[in-house]
Amino acid sequence: MPEKAGIFYTEEGTGFPVIFIHGFCETNEIWKAFSNHLSKNFRILAVDLPGFGKSTLLPEGFSITDVANKVLVWLETTGITDCVVVGHSLGGYVALAMAEQRPELFRAFGLFHSTAYADSEEKKQSRNKVIEFVARQGVAPFVGSFIPPLFFDQTNPNIQSVVALASQTRPETLIAYVRAMRDRPDRTEVLRSFAGRILFIAGEKDNGIPLDSITKQVILTAHPVLHTLPLAGHMGMFEDPCRTIEIVRRFVLEVAE
Repeated sequence: MPEKAGIFYTEEGTGFPVIFIHGFCETNEIWKAFSNHLSKNFRILAVDLPGFGKSTLLPEGFSITDVANKVLVWLETTGITDCVVVGHSLGGYVALAMAEQRPELFRAFGLFHSTAYADSEEKKQSRNKVIEFVARQGVAPFVGSFIPPLFFDQTNPNIQSVVALASQTRPETLIAYVRAMRDRPDRTEVLRSFAGRILFIAGEKDNGIPLDSITKQVILTAHPVLHTLPLAGHMGMFEDPCRTIEIVRRFVLEVAE
């Protein structure tokens, strides 16, 4: 796995660049199947966000904008000036902040179970409880209860591997990102102002980011592409891998023409 500007990443394939950004308590490993399949058509780069996997955590008190700027510095070091970025959940928050800062770098971007809305007051209180819980009990008990409900089908064979991956998250990383997500601003203006296409992948059974909130954001967008997953919660890359890989492949093929 190469490293540039303090960001570790995987790279496969050649052609039009597609950047994948993982979600909360994940690493670039969640994109393995996507990299394997899509590298036949494109240059696929999947990063570890700062503090996750093998990337170095940012100084205390960082924001989602700070994370986005760090990834933008990494992108600059790769020499890529025209690409598609796809972010899962937290990764979508980062992708939105990247598109806000440097929209000219992105032909299009994708929000994979993600949202441009800021946290509600209720959600902010929930974030605070997570911080308190992890500070007292540690990472493992938290992810053991947090990850399974992200899947609609509780018999999905990937649940335990995702729990194991999430359990590797350092407590300081987890707490810092919970704060950053809690305090991130509304970025619906990015949806309104972005000139390219925006892909929305939404799980119809996603309790964290309900489908109706996504459909409200779709209508703000000049060139939206919405795909819904009937039997998926918040983890469509594992719940409906074949379909979601094909959705991303077709989306990038269309925008890269």
